[in-house]
Amino acid sequence: MQTKLWRLTNKNLPEELAEAAELIKAGQLVAFPTETVYGLGANGLDGEACKKIFAAKGRPVDNPLILHISKIEEIYPLTSGLTDHAKKLAAAFWPGPMTLIVHKSALIPEVVTAGLDTVAVRMPSNKVANTLIALSGCPIAAPSANKSGRPSPTRAEDVLADMDGNIAGVIDGGACDIGVESTIVDTTEKVATILRPGGITLEMLQKVLG
Repeated sequence: MQTKLWRLTNKNLPEELAEAAELIKAGQLVAFPTETVYGLGANGLDGEACKKIFAAKGRPVDNPLILHISKIEEIYPLTSGLTDHAKKLAAAFWPGPMTLIVHKSALIPEVVTAGLDTVAVRMPSNKVANTLIALSGCPIAAPSANKSGRPSPTRAEDVLADMDGNIAGVIDGGACDIGVESTIVDTTEKVATILRPGGITLEMLQKVLG
């Protein structure tokens, strides 16, 4: 497989990202920048497309994927209901480097959640990521765009070092701002719990939830 590289000028993102969005719609894998690290994206509602993520990364199939959305309303079809914790955190920190664990809806393929009854969702603040998701018309499942066990990539060159020839394309949107993964917060229980530290700190979460 030949991996296409799109070097963005950021003059007309919808036009520059149109081809990449069509590949996502067609069930292919496209790596793209977020404010945290580069993600390896597929249509999050297409189970067969999501299986390609695990194959490309060498990722264990019991490790769930994060779904990326472009606006807050897009979470509602993905969940059977949001807790007050989830609503408060989304209002405070989205778009941004925070992933919420919520109860999943029947729309979500089993491969995305590794058979769990919850799903991870985040809304990136990176304009390239946000535009790609909107153009694709679906939530984009995207772990970091590296082989499992390798450092998470913060530049397109890092992605190509691991993924060239294995995925349809890489969007070069420059270096990532934060460089560490999103904070993951489980909002499904009475007390919200940090499952992975990241760009949103404990103190920031406590200011919102107490």
